[in-house]
Amino acid sequence: VALQAAGEAVRAIGIRAQLRETVFWRIDETLGALGVSQIDGVLFDLGASSRQIDDPARGFSYLKDGPLDMRMGAGCRTASDIINAAGYDDLLRIFRDYGEERRSSAIGRAICLRRGQEPIRGTADLVKIIRSVIPPDQSQKTLARIFQAIRIELNEELSHLSEALEQAVNHLKSGARIGVISYHS
Repeated sequence: VALQAAGEAVRAIGIRAQLRETVFWRIDETLGALGVSQIDGVLFDLGASSRQIDDPARGFSYLKDGPLDMRMGAGCRTASDIINAAGYDDLLRIFRDYGEERRSSAIGRAICLRRGQEPIRGTADLVKIIRSVIPPDQSQKTLARIFQAIRIELNEELSHLSEALEQAVNHLKSGARIGVISYHS
């Protein structure tokens, strides 16, 4: 669906492009399969789509109950694996580094305490735990940062972005550009 929408948007503004569905850190492989060695530009859109966020079954949203999944692709590990198995220090690192969350410590402790009693089963369970340790007027922003942090960790987004940028630079023609759309700091 996303690829079809991108194709329609590109055609509507008259840009000549070849669109392929693949993971963005496989630029070398994808261009090689197309017989392309140099490109005019690359646009990376790092945000999760509203289609992903709006589907409770994907587990990306803190607004609707769903499984703790958050996988962008078909990986084996899920957000549940992180929430229910990562040590306190790992949770602290994830929330602090990828969510820039000031209350990482309190949230990590609350998660560890709760999962010591029973596994955290879904997004609503996680939301309840987080809300138990933060001021009510700050819950939306904190929830957004924590869910973002888990998604980034699970999908290894920053290491994949680094790989993709390096590969893209190696294929750029002289004067070509790379654009990156980011929805977080």
